Amino acid sequence: MANKNPLTSTLYSTLSYETTTAAKNCAIEHQLDKHLFPALYSILVIISIPTNTASLYVSCCQVKKKNELGIYLFSLSLADLLYTLTLPLWIYYAQNDDNWTLHRHLCTASAFLKYLNYYTSSGFLTCISIDRYLAVVHPLRFHYLRTRRFAFLVAIMVWVFEIISNSQVLYNDDTFTEFSNDSNHSKHTLCYDTYPLKSWQAKLNVYRVCLGYAIPLLIMMFCYQKIYQAVKNNQATEDKDKKKIKDLLLTIIITFILCFTPYHIVLLIRSIYEPNNCSYARKMYEPYRITTALTSLNCILDPILYCFASETGRTDVQNMVRGWCFSVSPNDVQQSQSIALSSSSQGRTGKVPESATFL
Repeated sequence: MANKNPLTSTLYSTLSYETTTAAKNCAIEHQLDKHLFPALYSILVIISIPTNTASLYVSCCQVKKKNELGIYLFSLSLADLLYTLTLPLWIYYAQNDDNWTLHRHLCTASAFLKYLNYYTSSGFLTCISIDRYLAVVHPLRFHYLRTRRFAFLVAIMVWVFEIISNSQVLYNDDTFTEFSNDSNHSKHTLCYDTYPLKSWQAKLNVYRVCLGYAIPLLIMMFCYQKIYQAVKNNQATEDKDKKKIKDLLLTIIITFILCFTPYHIVLLIRSIYEPNNCSYARKMYEPYRITTALTSLNCILDPILYCFASETGRTDVQNMVRGWCFSVSPNDVQQSQSIALSSSSQGRTGKVPESATFL
């Protein structure tokens, strides 16, 4: 075996050390977070907790009326509420110049619930779109897919799948030290988000972009496009109702795209080009943090679009305020069932079911 050149070995070791040190010591200016997230997250906490609590109530009322859609809405609201409860920790983190001084397990739990919210929300929004597609486009078929039992099983599967998919966050140490040349801030203890990205984070992000964002978006666009076609071509539906449904469908798709698309584009770019590239990490820091803030808006837009935008949801909220929400009488359940039967009979005559407006 040939002897190694001592000069070459020394040079290689030096370069390796400098590369590793540069990757670990990528100092980022965190002033954007300090100004953006405390204000935004405070507003979200104030709005999200009451709206998602009301949405949980409305969804329970729907389940009690034997509407399977209520199970998906309940899961969606629960995911948003769990994420909202972690926002005070992220506010403290941002105010502290992105320096995590709390227990590292709190960092792990906060990061896990953050990503769990992103992708369970995406999953349940997809379930809602498929359920409405079956109700409107195929009202006389696939009844076994639109039962409370089936919806409950699907909801459990979505929760289990997303918990397993994001479990890598739980198994890795999510706090990292970032060194700085600034004497006032010699180092930061970062929570999950590192600059540049770690290799395992980049691989997980690519998986999330494909399975947690792109596929749900394609399914939602297909379902809502078919729903709109069914409504548009239906002669028994009045023009004002067609416009109402069209506007709601368009708003749902645009909201999903605005909340999730910029973030996942930036996430994909970071995952491809950023690992071990400090200069690229600095360049992508602001776009990444701004799109992260944009994504967090979904926790207040979900209950507004899927609960309060519908007449059924608004009625249940009014009943909650009056204090007799859970005292649903047998007559109310019977009336709900008769509406469902009426919708099926309307499907035979070509009329779009009234449930199309409850998206």
